Amino acid sequence: MRDFLRWLLEMAQRLTRGLDWPLLLALCALMGMGLAVLDSAGGSGLVMAQGARFAVGLVAMWAIARVPVLRIRAWTPMIYALSMLPLLAVFVLGTGKYGRQWLDLKLFYLQPAELLKVSMPMMVAWYLHRMPLPPRIPVVLVACVIIGVPTALVMLQPDLGTAMLIAASGVFVLYLAGMPWWWFITAGTVGGSALAVVLFAPISWFSFLRPYQQDRILTFRDPDNDPLGAGWNIIQSKIAIGSGGLTGKGWGLGSQSHLNFIPEQTTDFAFSVLSEEFGWLGVAFVIALYIFVIGRCLWIAAQSRDGYSRLVAGAVGLSFFVYALVNGGMISGLLPVVGVPMPLISYGGTAAVSLLAGFGLVMAARSYNPVHGGHG
Repeated sequence: MRDFLRWLLEMAQRLTRGLDWPLLLALCALMGMGLAVLDSAGGSGLVMAQGARFAVGLVAMWAIARVPVLRIRAWTPMIYALSMLPLLAVFVLGTGKYGRQWLDLKLFYLQPAELLKVSMPMMVAWYLHRMPLPPRIPVVLVACVIIGVPTALVMLQPDLGTAMLIAASGVFVLYLAGMPWWWFITAGTVGGSALAVVLFAPISWFSFLRPYQQDRILTFRDPDNDPLGAGWNIIQSKIAIGSGGLTGKGWGLGSQSHLNFIPEQTTDFAFSVLSEEFGWLGVAFVIALYIFVIGRCLWIAAQSRDGYSRLVAGAVGLSFFVYALVNGGMISGLLPVVGVPMPLISYGGTAAVSLLAGFGLVMAARSYNPVHGGHG
């Protein structure tokens, strides 16, 4: 019996090698909250479907965490190239509500842009880790090409929200590589000003922006201008957030969600349902989990032994921060509605699997650490 228990313990240690338990437990808590929200907002069918996707994502995370990070680094160019293929295929075979964002693979729908959220920071980190840091201007320009090409392709689908997140994941690698912060402020100011001028110029407004994109911009400026039309989503979302109070109305008792006032209540506005039913205490709990996950990723990045691991782990953590920030700002009216889901809370397959795979990279980076007896 003692030998059997010893064998069982050894097998468990082998199977869990590479996993970072604090990070894993925090992610599981977030997934549990997400499933609770989906059960209330969409029913058990969505819970089963999302649970299956979480299971696939966890298996991917487990498998990636066990791969030596030096091998992942060597495979990075191939992974980046392979993730570009479905992104190109979507222009021919894709489908979507407002364009071509999805590939129908019969068994499931694949959103190719989500794959770039993982392969983008990997590729930029792979390129930069061999260079003297902080990177010089020619190196930065090459990195900008690596970031810009897939970002432009996603914008052409069109999917502005996901394109922004993909670009951010690559830019974070540049920031972690030691580029001066004022470069980013200057580039953001100049780029934002130029974008505003282009978007609001009459020719651009009618030539390049689709009607739903025009509505999103106008609604952001004044949602009360069309409360029963374009402004309905954000107005009802803010009502749900405010009506939750301190402790919420109770799980499954949210009137805004169960009377179908909240649009896209299982996807883009799932966090509004959480706010109404769990209140500010539930929101604070989820935000605390997000902060822990982000902090854990940054701690792992700081402890990483090589430049590639440090850049990838840090970029995954900062990207996760942006995902939560954009969705939180979107549902509260502080940012335009751009179709960005709340990570691990909103319903979505490709997004959940790619996100968990990214955390697998973080765990692989942690394993390559002499303090923890990494596999180097």
